[in-house]
Amino acid sequence: MTEKEVKTNIIGLAKEDYKGAPSTLCSGCGHDSITSHIITAYYEMGIPPHMIAKTSGIGCSSKTPAYFIKAGHSLNAVHGRMPTISTGAKLANKNLYVIGVSGDGDTASIGTNHFVHILRKNVDMVYIMENNGVYALTKGQFSATADEGAKLKHGSINDFLPIDCCELAVTLDCGYVARSFAGDPKQLIPLLKGAISHKGLSFVDIISPCVTFNNHEESTKSYTYVKEHDDKVHEVGFIPSFEEIQIDYEEGDIKQVTLHDGSSVNLKKLARDYDPTNKYEVLQVIEKAKREHVILTGLLYVDPDRKDLIDLMNLTDTPLYSICEEDIKPSKETLAKIMNGYR
Repeated sequence: MTEKEVKTNIIGLAKEDYKGAPSTLCSGCGHDSITSHIITAYYEMGIPPHMIAKTSGIGCSSKTPAYFIKAGHSLNAVHGRMPTISTGAKLANKNLYVIGVSGDGDTASIGTNHFVHILRKNVDMVYIMENNGVYALTKGQFSATADEGAKLKHGSINDFLPIDCCELAVTLDCGYVARSFAGDPKQLIPLLKGAISHKGLSFVDIISPCVTFNNHEESTKSYTYVKEHDDKVHEVGFIPSFEEIQIDYEEGDIKQVTLHDGSSVNLKKLARDYDPTNKYEVLQVIEKAKREHVILTGLLYVDPDRKDLIDLMNLTDTPLYSICEEDIKPSKETLAKIMNGYR
């Protein structure tokens, strides 16, 4: 292919410009599929790579920022602390597009307190949780998102109730909450585009099968289980300002979708009057799905009106990192006025 034949996006970059280093994860890992979809989302939206900040914690999932957008800024934090460094990066330069990649262990165990508070502060960023239900980097122990009764390859049964991070996010008024499956690019890519465009925290829980420790017949995070129990609350499309996407489908229809690995899955668009802005209905639907052992996917909850951390703190239009001493040093008159206010 000649240079003229290379397809470019709205800012003149090729998809290759959004890729990173070769993956070192296990062949067939769901995390690599997610990486591919992240690359597609940022490329198709025309986000400048040098304006993207990638953050992560510890775990297989937290290695993935190395595999996309090589020209972006990147920082790998200690276990569970990805939200903290993401907050600092966004406050220092509010113009950055921050994407944090975490895992179910990184988010739902050691990092739960940080997860709760980044929801509370509504930091303007995309928070990806690559959810496989196990600690894959330490040989496959159950994580806090593993379903009660789930079974590991060596026979251990999980006796504990799972933490549903989407339900927790909705409860704490996160403005954009979605769940999807690593092997479903048709649904996941538009959800990622919506997350990138949302002002405030966007939380996306992505079921990502661990092919080494948690992809067997009795796993509830396997490719087979998710395909058979995926209950889509609606079809998802995202239309950015610079391109038109046309989707032709009917409620109740069954559509065959070819996945990234060449396999296919039959998806049914439910005839459901679902309102993702109604918090109480959302929580009821999530709880009902739990009782029916169904995995809800799609845009679960959205609140476009909630103020993000930048607005709440009334920060200056100039990014904090570029403000020098002369910019913040008050004049004698201003300082006298301030001091008089304390009398």
